Amino acid sequence: MEELKDKSQSRRDFVRNAGKLILAAPLVVLPVILVKKSDRKGYVWQIDPYKCTQCDNCKTSCILTPSASKCTNAFPMCGYCDMCPGYLRQGSKTINTAAENQLCPTGAINRRFVEEPYFEYTINEKLCNGCAKCVKGCADFGNGSLYMQIRHELCVNCNDCGIARDCPSHAVIRVPASEPYLRKELKKG
Repeated sequence: MEELKDKSQSRRDFVRNAGKLILAAPLVVLPVILVKKSDRKGYVWQIDPYKCTQCDNCKTSCILTPSASKCTNAFPMCGYCDMCPGYLRQGSKTINTAAENQLCPTGAINRRFVEEPYFEYTINEKLCNGCAKCVKGCADFGNGSLYMQIRHELCVNCNDCGIARDCPSHAVIRVPASEPYLRKELKKG
């Protein structure tokens, strides 16, 4: 009988403790939900394409591997060049898609024939590591249609962004989450 009383006592304690936990859970969960909702309405990190100097810090400073910053092509600006300076390494002896001729170390840029003499260059974001070598080549010898962007489906929106902290040109800034991407466009006039 004594043993039965101990079990019922422990059940009663269990129910009492479970009740306290159920009452306390909303006090813990509700602030977390509210913080996540406020983040969506707040600000996110982004790279200003007009300030970026293609320094390679996006690749090495991001806490994610590979980096949440990726190359983007502004197709309205792109010249669809046969010899794209963001795709082909300077000094290449031949214009072809061989790995030794490509500027991108991970092969993230895909070259697709459109019509003579035009090619379309698209970025495979899964392969892009954020090194900005293609962006630098395009800025130095091309029309600057390739630029860096922080991809928000990958970014964890660190409070103290490592890329922003290490950016020498202060190109990484906070922008409203409602308009998270700064796009490069053709300049008028």
